Order: sequence, then structure tokens, then C-alpha cells
Amino acid sequence: MTINQSGWKPTSPQANEGGAPATFTGNKALMLEEALIFEIGDDQTTGVDFAGGDVSTARLGNLARTAPIGLPGLSEPETVRHYTRLSRQNYAIDLGLFPLGSCTMKHNPRLNEKMARLPGFADVHPLQPVDTVQGALGVINELAVWLIELTGMHGVAMSPKAGAHGELCGILCIKAALEKRGEGHRKVVLVPESAHGTNPATAAFAGFSVEDIPATPEGRVDTEALKARLGPDVAAVMITNPNTCGLFERDLKAISDAVHAAGAYVYCDGANFNAIVGRVRPGDLGVDAMHINLHKTFSTPHGGGGPGSGPTVLSEALAPFGPLPFTARMKDGHIALIEEETAGDDHPDTFGRMTAFHGQMGMFTRALTYILSHGADGLRQVAEDAVLNANYVLRSLEDTLDAPFAFSGPCMHEAIFSDEGFPEGFSTIDVAKALIDEGFHPMTMYFPLVVHGAMLVEPTETESKAALDQFIGALRSVAQRAKAGDQSLKTAPHFAPRGRLDETLAARKPKLVWKAPVVSSEAAE
Repeated sequence: MTINQSGWKPTSPQANEGGAPATFTGNKALMLEEALIFEIGDDQTTGVDFAGGDVSTARLGNLARTAPIGLPGLSEPETVRHYTRLSRQNYAIDLGLFPLGSCTMKHNPRLNEKMARLPGFADVHPLQPVDTVQGALGVINELAVWLIELTGMHGVAMSPKAGAHGELCGILCIKAALEKRGEGHRKVVLVPESAHGTNPATAAFAGFSVEDIPATPEGRVDTEALKARLGPDVAAVMITNPNTCGLFERDLKAISDAVHAAGAYVYCDGANFNAIVGRVRPGDLGVDAMHINLHKTFSTPHGGGGPGSGPTVLSEALAPFGPLPFTARMKDGHIALIEEETAGDDHPDTFGRMTAFHGQMGMFTRALTYILSHGADGLRQVAEDAVLNANYVLRSLEDTLDAPFAFSGPCMHEAIFSDEGFPEGFSTIDVAKALIDEGFHPMTMYFPLVVHGAMLVEPTETESKAALDQFIGALRSVAQRAKAGDQSLKTAPHFAPRGRLDETLAARKPKLVWKAPVVSSEAAE
């Protein structure tokens, strides 16, 4: 693999920080230096012995391999140690606070994991007869009831596999409803600047054109600008509440009334529902559709590629257009899975399917476990503690970092800062890299776009005051160093396994093919 090595610390032994002597291995005590797997293995080694004999490749035709595959061979101990050492260089919620804004990287209770691993849930197959999976369908149905109750909506589509998938579900419901009304000519979706970036992408993917609605100086939707743009060509407005600036859209009910009066629908991005769960029901604010990130609000694993889950709650106006399948409890207590062959003529307006089967069973089990273990009052406290922690971070740092919306009142689940006030040559990236040296994963940087040099911090409700105080102290220290012109920030991180890379070049010109370095005979000697 050819790698852009700008800023890359060499794998050869080097001096430790503070002038300590270099080590023979390149290791620094428990900070183990680990080479690429191609550098460790060779094509003469294998961890598995296969029985001899010819293997027929006739069925492969011209797809049969005719040359060595070129992958490294390692023994089992070498393989296990390699990936274990790499895992020690990663940051995880089990190591410390994960301050990514708008991502809700909270602690995942182990009780959730234990329940999801029960054989009746972990081993269920989507093609099993319905009568053999009544327990699993019962979990899906009960979770659906909770989601409807917590949001004040009429129905819910459980099958969307992630937040953006749930957004698409809601927009497709709106599209189907408009076509049913004979208003398929409505092709414009309005998206405020303070909304999540997936919103305009989802609308465009569904065939709509997107128009921006500006934010006010205090970081909320410009209600008057939105009302002025409403018209017969507008299909919907996609609004995030609480928004990406960490603020509650307090005019949402007035916005919904205006949108409905204009014949359009209101889609609410529910990714930040964890800030208001148990406190506010979006249905009471006039929302027609809203996805819920189970991996954010209801504490299932987040990151590493998933799996996510994005059930979409629907108003009475949109529920008939929701996708199949869905669960329904019959009068005899039996839970049915309503699909195309069982829907009959009862659901003629459904827009179809979102997925091959019925959703993410493991996510459903974890989310319901989380909900039942907290109860209604516990879920309310989750929101209150998330908001309390975010405001603690905001008010503790507003004297050191610029907080552009601090004058707007309390924030919700996340606090936003900017690089305003840094001397020439210093920016958000320097603060983020220096936080790595302090032992923290950096916060979300340069988002939302409405704030220059944005630093978005979401502490979540699962962090203690002691943990927050440590993070606040570290961020304050780094910010003060930046304001003092500390040049060492420009080369941070200094204590990470690798130094600062040329991220722009790495993102735009990735080289992902391994080529062993050529060593001349003279160099070898």
C-alpha cells in the first residue's frame, strides 16, 4: 500500500518526547508501534493448513485465479496481536468522553447488549414462519407503540435502516400523498440552513429541487422568509428540531400551521430527539413525518459503519402511505406481519417497501430494553440531563471560546463555539489536533456551516460532572494556548501514534494499493 507520508512518523525507533532515549522496537512502554499487515506477513506463511489434493476450478471458467493473490500470510497469534494492537490505538466511548456534536456518542448500557444476544432475538431468521417469531414481532410492535406515544404521532414505519433512510421514507410518504391529491407538480422542498446536511440530499434523491431558507442571527429558522417562499410549488419543509446550532426551533408550531395552510407537509429531522424526548411531542407541533435515530436517542451502538436504525413516525395524514411491512396486533393477541400478500385491499396507498425484510432486529431489542429500563420518567430525565450537561459546557467555556449563540438563551443537547478571536494562523483544526494530545477525540469541526470555524460539542447525558470538568479544562487550556500564539499547536498531535497528516491530499488522492518498497542490493548490504 502506497501511503501519503506527509507528517507521518517513521516506523523506525525514535526518541521519546522529553529527550528520552530511543527504544530498539520503536515502542514507548505500552504505546506499541505496529507495522502494516503487509509488512508483518509474507506469502509463505499461513495460519491454516489445508488438506492436499487438487481443487477443481472448472466451474469458475475464466474467473479462476492464475497468479498469486498477493495477500500477506500470518499465523493466528500474529493476526490476533496485530488487530489487538491496532484497537489500542483507537478511541472509543469505553475509554473516555466522545464530544462529537450532533452524533450523540453516549454510553451503551450492557443490559441492552445482553438482551440483544438472547437466542430468540439474535438467531431469528427473516424468512421464519410468523407463528415461530411471535416474541420478536412482539418486540417490534411494542417498540412501535412507544415511539408513537413518545412523539404524539399516528403511525410508524419500522423498517428504515438508518436516519437518512428514514428521511427518505418520510419524503416518499409525502410524495405519495401529493400524487394521491393530484398535486404531483409540487416539486420544491425548503430546507433551512440550520438543518442537517442529509436533508437536502434526501430531497434531491427523491426527485425534488431544494431551496435554502436562511437562519436568523440567533441561529433559528427565519420564519418570515420561510412563509414568504411558500406557494403552490412547495411540497414540504424539512426542519431539524432541535437544530444543528443546538437550539430549539420555538416557532415550529407557527411554521407548521403556515406550511399546512399552503398545502405542503412538515418533515422534522428527529436525529436530535434525545434532547426533547419525554418533554416535547413533535406531533403536537404539527409535524407530519419524523425519523428517529435509535442509535442516538435510545442508546444502541453508533459508529463503525452501523448498524443504524431509523424508524419514521407519521401523522394521520401520511400514515396510510407508509411502507410495508408493519406489525399489527390482532384481536386474539396474535401479532401479524402485514406484507404485500397479507395487506389485501386494506392498504392501497402504501408507497411500497423500504427494505427486503422488516428492519434491524438487534437495534429494536436494544432500544426497547433501554426504554423499558428507563420508563417514561427516566426518558424525560435523559433529555433533561443531556441539556444540563451541554449548557454546563457552554457556560463554562464562553469566557474563553467565542460562543456565537450564547445570547440566544440556553442551548439544547449541544454547545457550539467558533474560532473567532484566534490570532492569525491559528484555527479550529489546531485546537482539535491538540485535544488528541490531551487524550480526547476532537469535537465536530467546521459544522454547522453557518458558523465560521465551528466547534460543536455534545457531551450527552451519560457523562459525569467530573468527566465534563476534565474535558472543559483541557479545551480551555488548548484555547488559551491558541490565543497566546503557541506555535506547538501547529504540529500537534505530538503524543499520538502518528503525527499530523496532510488530510486534504489523503482525502483527494488516496492510494490504496500495496506496493512493497524496492530495496537495492547496495542498500541491502
